[in-house]
Amino acid sequence: MKHQILSSLSLILPILHFSTSTLAQTVTAPAPSGPINITQILEKAGQFTTLIRLMKVTSVGDQINTQLNNSNQGMTVFAPTDNAFSSLKSGTINSLNAQQQVALLQFHVLPNFISMTQFQTVSNPLRTQAGDASPGDFPLNVTTSGNQVNVSTGVDDATVANTIYTDGQLAVYQVDKVLQPMSIFAAAAPATAPAPTMLKSKRKSPEGLSPSSGSDDSPADASGAERIALHGATVLVFGVSLFALL
Repeated sequence: MKHQILSSLSLILPILHFSTSTLAQTVTAPAPSGPINITQILEKAGQFTTLIRLMKVTSVGDQINTQLNNSNQGMTVFAPTDNAFSSLKSGTINSLNAQQQVALLQFHVLPNFISMTQFQTVSNPLRTQAGDASPGDFPLNVTTSGNQVNVSTGVDDATVANTIYTDGQLAVYQVDKVLQPMSIFAAAAPATAPAPTMLKSKRKSPEGLSPSSGSDDSPADASGAERIALHGATVLVFGVSLFALL
């Protein structure tokens, strides 16, 4: 009897061991991670409806996703809230052409991952996806004060209010203003005033005369001179005649 029990146990124990191992592997297996999607991250965070719409219209959102999921290059995104867009002058975004809207969104994207602590050591100006960082184009400067990060464009200043998402490859930071690049929003320089020109004053031409005869730089009125000369001759003849009678 004892021998039979031991035999049964010897058969059952391997089965239990296999089942336990299989169960443990099923429970601890990590779930597959999906591709990064910037618009989904913003949708989950809320209050970014305008930014999401612009990312879809301009296809900048797709560009960000493609770059993040097909390369090891990190990225940093500054995300203005709906309130930030509402604070712009009415019609500002709609007044931009398609190329300017793309450049505006790319100005909010840095082509590398920057953590909050790394902002304290970055070199200004930061280069964005919009391109040239030289003054007058797309300069972006960051300053820190304790844990606060401020962003300046030369047109406006914004503050990083919150970290929306970070995973070591992508960092998304909430900002309280739309970052306005100088090349799009800087006030145009006033036009240079033309050099003063000498204007010739004109007198009203006497009736019956051509307009050219009335200008200051035209010869004196010939008919008037003739009348004066004729009057002088008449006086002279009258004087001579009177002298002869005497």
